[in-house]
Amino acid sequence: MGAAPRCVIFRATLVFLMCQGCTVGPDYIRPDPAAPDAWRRKAVRGLRTAGADLQTWWRRLDDPLLNDLIERTRQANFDVKQALARVMQSRSLRAIAAGERVPDIDAVGSYTRARISEGILPPATGGLKRTENFYTAGGIASWEIDLWGRIRRNVESADYSLEAAFEDLRDVLVVLYADVAINYVQVRTLQARIQFAEENVKRQEATLVLTADRFKAGLVPQLDVRQAELNLARTESSIPRLKQTLKQTAHRLEVLSGQNPGTLYEELSEIRPIPKPPDDIGVGVPADLIRQRPDIRSAERRLAAQTAQIGVATALLYPQFTLFGDFLFESARGSLSGIFRAGNISWSYGPSFSWNIFDGDRIRSNIRFEEAVADEAYFDYRQTVLEALEDVENSMVAYVRECDRRDKLHDSVVAAKESVDLVTTLYRTGLVDFQNVLDMERSLFEQQDEFVSSRGTVTTNLINIYRALGGGGPSQQELM
Repeated sequence: MGAAPRCVIFRATLVFLMCQGCTVGPDYIRPDPAAPDAWRRKAVRGLRTAGADLQTWWRRLDDPLLNDLIERTRQANFDVKQALARVMQSRSLRAIAAGERVPDIDAVGSYTRARISEGILPPATGGLKRTENFYTAGGIASWEIDLWGRIRRNVESADYSLEAAFEDLRDVLVVLYADVAINYVQVRTLQARIQFAEENVKRQEATLVLTADRFKAGLVPQLDVRQAELNLARTESSIPRLKQTLKQTAHRLEVLSGQNPGTLYEELSEIRPIPKPPDDIGVGVPADLIRQRPDIRSAERRLAAQTAQIGVATALLYPQFTLFGDFLFESARGSLSGIFRAGNISWSYGPSFSWNIFDGDRIRSNIRFEEAVADEAYFDYRQTVLEALEDVENSMVAYVRECDRRDKLHDSVVAAKESVDLVTTLYRTGLVDFQNVLDMERSLFEQQDEFVSSRGTVTTNLINIYRALGGGGPSQQELM
């Protein structure tokens, strides 16, 4: 290799090494989410603002079957599998982007049989055939010198996109765990509502017998019997609807856990109490929310990825430098077996550049486009933060207020039970008419149904708090 070619390579390599730090486009700066220092005091009444235990929050409900269902769901749910597939897609795109850092080397080969025209090769030419076989075999290489950081920005963008894909996977799990727990609580709530309905059916059947006996004795009119029948039928009619909703909720649980509808009937048929919220509930502070919510982290990572894309577009304003080379065996005579003789070697190498001088403002327009997309990503991030704060505040208010409602409903159920017992005794002795018994029995059934529904809603609202705080998002090591 001569001195001149070595000098060219040395200079090109020197320029390459000196310019590796020259990266165009804006450097990403993480935005300030501007979260408040504390939750509204009224919203957290009864909740602890110290650190929240969110990683496996469902275990605090102390229900082994729920724990098992969530674990099965994590392994079998198809939304999780789709999100994991998207992570693998992002990982592959990152590898594609990183592959531009190294030379591109291709093995090449060709065979051509050609006839040369008389206009190029006259008939009098001696020693040359008009029809020849042409053989080529060897390799070619090219390497873009990343002077302006186009490749580095592209890899940076791919890194951020991969991190965003992991956060999206965590977000799927956060929502999924909450959905499983809410549907499980709904199953237990419906079972309790059915139990109360069946107890009221038995109580109202006894009342019907009582009115029938008193009617036969001529003590009350037939209207009392008909009203007792009406009240009983109305209560009985609520049970099929509750059982229908119970089956549908069980089906939802089965689909969430990646199973066919009907596979969990046996496990869920054993009646268990509604999971009770723990006495000590920590919700942390708003600053924790920014770190915990996967959708916030995902939106921030996508903003970072898009910011890097501005640099990718900006790099196209500048000359693109490439080192190239080829090493080939070429022959226009003989057979393929003779191509690899030393005399058939050809090679070439050197630098090249291209610079788009005029493109109708396409490059600058593309830069403005990428900047506008980055602005959109920034506003999406800010909106995601606001909605997350709203989500937590709303879920905490709902939990606290429903706890108050549940306690009042408990008092009303106690009063309704005592009222039914008292009015039934008075009816037997003829001191009140049947309308009082009818009203009290209806009221008892309604209050019991409202009370047990409220108990389920309290637990559901607690689950919504954990979901709003980003609870259940595993680490990257746990995901993979």
